[in-house]
Amino acid sequence: MFERAATPGGKLREACLGGHRLDVGPTVLTLRAVFADIFARAGARLEDHLTLHPADILARHAWSAEERLDLFAERERTIEAIGAFAGPADAAGYRRFMVDAARLYAALDDSFLRADRPSFLGMLRGAGCGGLRALAGISPFRTLWQALETYFRDPRLRQLFGRYATYCGASPFRAPATLALIAHVEQEGVWLVEGGMYRLATALAGLAVARGTVIRYGSEVTSIDLAGGRVAGVSLASGEVVAANAVIVNADSRALATGLFGSATRAALPRRYARAPASLSALTWAMLASARGFPLLRHTVFFARDYAAEFEAILARGELPGEPTVYVCAEDRGAGEAPPPAGAERLFLIVNAPAARAGRPLTDSEIERCETRAFSLLERAGLTLERRQGAMRRTTPAEFASLFPASEGALYGRALNGWRAAFRRPTAPTRVPGLYLAGGSVHPGPGVPMAALSGQLAAARVLADLASTSRSRQVAMPGGISMR
Repeated sequence: MFERAATPGGKLREACLGGHRLDVGPTVLTLRAVFADIFARAGARLEDHLTLHPADILARHAWSAEERLDLFAERERTIEAIGAFAGPADAAGYRRFMVDAARLYAALDDSFLRADRPSFLGMLRGAGCGGLRALAGISPFRTLWQALETYFRDPRLRQLFGRYATYCGASPFRAPATLALIAHVEQEGVWLVEGGMYRLATALAGLAVARGTVIRYGSEVTSIDLAGGRVAGVSLASGEVVAANAVIVNADSRALATGLFGSATRAALPRRYARAPASLSALTWAMLASARGFPLLRHTVFFARDYAAEFEAILARGELPGEPTVYVCAEDRGAGEAPPPAGAERLFLIVNAPAARAGRPLTDSEIERCETRAFSLLERAGLTLERRQGAMRRTTPAEFASLFPASEGALYGRALNGWRAAFRRPTAPTRVPGLYLAGGSVHPGPGVPMAALSGQLAAARVLADLASTSRSRQVAMPGGISMR
């Protein structure tokens, strides 16, 4: 395995501030069974490598100092909380929503998420009668926001559950209603990784090495080499050429489509992938700070007052929003409600932002203005952050573009606009024999569990193709049986 960076993980990253390590990539782990399966296939047990704690409270949400709502691991507690927050009609709506989300996930798990080459007709055939009823209940032809309007009267609840679209780098006003299945995924369990999410990356890398994988860090691949129309190996920035009969690319799929790995492999994907609309990027702050006035949990979301205006600014004008929704990960907080740690704690803040390719580069003044408004939003909700001097690191869409070549700052691959978009993602096999794709820009999509599933799909296709490829010249024997 050739890794351009000095460490494993890709977007699953960590940073060091003031002698403390912070997760500065994905912060939520769901679908534990996906990772347990990966370890089991390698002859190991997940629990021997990672310690996971289930979150009692999935997330806390705030609109002001007085408006707060928690989602709980125990569904009945959430129903009770929604009833107190928005009334009995919306509590009943939530109950219906979760039933439909569970049916939707069951319908799409095998027929779409784990499908090698997903298609709309294949999804319908694989879903079965029960799955078709689930798809009819949450029509894939509607947007997520339109679907949520049938369950919730309170716009704050539509805002809360509409946020699931941003898990895929999309707008709830454009993304398909099928993303409602994320509600079921979270209800099945949100896990906190002891030592931080980055431990997942190091555990997987360690397991790979223990099973014989050679990982070469700081080794940048400059081209994927072909011979006779199929993969022959890779060339490194050092000038070294390594022969291979199969190559899996875990970079942004646009790296192939735009010729980053050489013009010969540009034909591996249709040209439309180079022109596909970009997903969201982010503006993030990692810091050490003392938090006062608001009872933070591990996951807390502070919502902007005008959600539609936020996405209009980002996606239509390529600008930072006038008032951004702010997600705060308090990495020193536990699985449930707990007293704040003494002194400064590790915090990671995220706001949605346009990808660097979406328009002109963001100026320093625009970024500073967005930062001021983001922290003002927190203060309006009652949270005051006293930041430790010199212990804050900000990352912009332009910096994400530099970290992840060819992404141009989009953190989730192509934009998930409309119901067809999910079927337009690249799949593991490409047009070039021996060349395969994996990662968050590839089917089944972004997010830690989905990226892991894409790796499994790529591995399965490589093994199947190698098994069906003749390894020696075939010889005809009169009266005999044709064999490899």
